[in-house]
Amino acid sequence: MNSTFITMKPEHIRPLAITMGIITVSTTRTPEMDASGMAICEIVKAAGFLVGYYVVVPDRVERIQAEVIKAAKHANCIIVNGGTGLTHDDCTIEAVTPLLEKVMDGFGELFRARSCDEIGTASMLSRAVAGIYQQCAVFCIPGSTAAVTLATTQLIVPEIVHILSHATR
Repeated sequence: MNSTFITMKPEHIRPLAITMGIITVSTTRTPEMDASGMAICEIVKAAGFLVGYYVVVPDRVERIQAEVIKAAKHANCIIVNGGTGLTHDDCTIEAVTPLLEKVMDGFGELFRARSCDEIGTASMLSRAVAGIYQQCAVFCIPGSTAAVTLATTQLIVPEIVHILSHATR
């Protein structure tokens, strides 16, 4: 059992059904070749969560924002993967951050710390953020399969019920 669940106060956890929205940001991937999006789907389904929304969208601020808004109507947790790098067309962080009503700074910090164990100091290039949009938890993570696996298994799945228990009060 994850130690975070052992130390949490029971009143912080409420019974919630978790429905995931998965948005892959890429100008080159299609749903058929989206290994990272499929990895997220498999991990969250194995954790007992439903997937209520899935899409691949190009690196365009307005398209990403529109998909997050749509996903929030079908899911209470949205994972946006890809488009978080430093290239000229990476704009996921710029698209999603203005939508967030509350930011979870600790998510990006923990993601980079855990990534450092796997990829070293290159983890400083990882622009991972998370927050709350209309009582929905939104996570923006790099699009590599290793990054989505780390974020989803080590950070998102273990804490999502706790996060949403607070966000939906």
